[in-house]
Amino acid sequence: MTAPTFPMHVSVTDARAHLSALLPERTPETVPLAQAYGRTLAHDVPALVSHPSATESALDGIAAREADTLGATPDAPVRLRVIGESRAGAAFTGTVGAGECVRIYTGAPLPAGADAICPVEQLTDDGPEGVLLRRAASPADVRHEGGDFRAGEVVLHAGQVLTAPRLALAAALGHAQLSVQRRLRVALLSTGDEVVPPGQPLTAGQVYDSNSVGLHAMLLEAGCEVLPLGHAPDSPLALQSAIDAAGGADVLLTSGGVSMGKYDFMRDLLVEQGRVSFWKVRMRPGGPAILGGWNGLPVFGLPGNPVSSLVVFHVIVRPALTGQPPQTLRLRAATPFRALPDKTAFWRGVIDGGTVHDYGQQGSGILRSLSDAGALVIVPEGQAVQPGDDVDVILL
Repeated sequence: MTAPTFPMHVSVTDARAHLSALLPERTPETVPLAQAYGRTLAHDVPALVSHPSATESALDGIAAREADTLGATPDAPVRLRVIGESRAGAAFTGTVGAGECVRIYTGAPLPAGADAICPVEQLTDDGPEGVLLRRAASPADVRHEGGDFRAGEVVLHAGQVLTAPRLALAAALGHAQLSVQRRLRVALLSTGDEVVPPGQPLTAGQVYDSNSVGLHAMLLEAGCEVLPLGHAPDSPLALQSAIDAAGGADVLLTSGGVSMGKYDFMRDLLVEQGRVSFWKVRMRPGGPAILGGWNGLPVFGLPGNPVSSLVVFHVIVRPALTGQPPQTLRLRAATPFRALPDKTAFWRGVIDGGTVHDYGQQGSGILRSLSDAGALVIVPEGQAVQPGDDVDVILL
């Protein structure tokens, strides 16, 4: 390998920034609500209507004037005359006067003159046109027009990811379609002579391809469109052929072949025939990551060790792809977490209430640790964490 002419041992923050700078700008596109789940809003979303669209009842019962019902008890009920009903889609059009009420149902408009609701559980019929109230009607059971949102109010904001509740809210706002960021197209390639697809028999020294499965799922969680390139052996020609098949992608994500070994050909290809933005990150696990380019295509090379690969994705790649920093919590350390003198450590931790303790096995080949642990504990360079210290953790 030729002498490096690019940054080495960059910080995690700089690694994210380098990758973000190579990604294309996400242009907006408009999609129906049914296709918008998991997408990121490109623009603010205002309410086209108010909700509720009219002052309405929060429950089944009767609508009345509160003043007419004060003092009602089970032993001394108040009698009102029923003059009609109001239900969703068929409002009562008259006015409630003194001593009168209207039967009302959840979501139905409150009649003119009424200002309170008495629930059906507190009512007893008293003839065809009468009802006895065993408690006073309450204004608290009235939903006022625009109490949730008003027409013209911005309710959803650009940059928010469309979850199921947000999609339901968008529909309530009156929108049948939304402007969202175009999905990034990410080509995914795993490498290595020792890597075998799950389901096939293994020989000594071989491993199943867990990286491509985990990374594919994580790319989908990040809202990306995935272009699977399968697997390439440790051969420069095979790797070149696989990379050339990534046409149309916005970025290529690879796993394996980026460390310092004789057969780390992905690193060699980028260094000698492509372009390198940086090689190696001051972090553990995951230090050997490399960022470069191949014929104009950004290429991010993840380490082959499964824990390293997935941790680098969590810490660097996903934030760059989504534009969102990792989700973190501030917790109390229940056990010590050791520091590294020149690297930020991301140790696996187990959350227990408001505390986090060391998972124990921190080797980059212990893949089950990412399944069992709930967090990555961030230990800055040279700053050991002692029991009782507050620490930042990234939720897995």
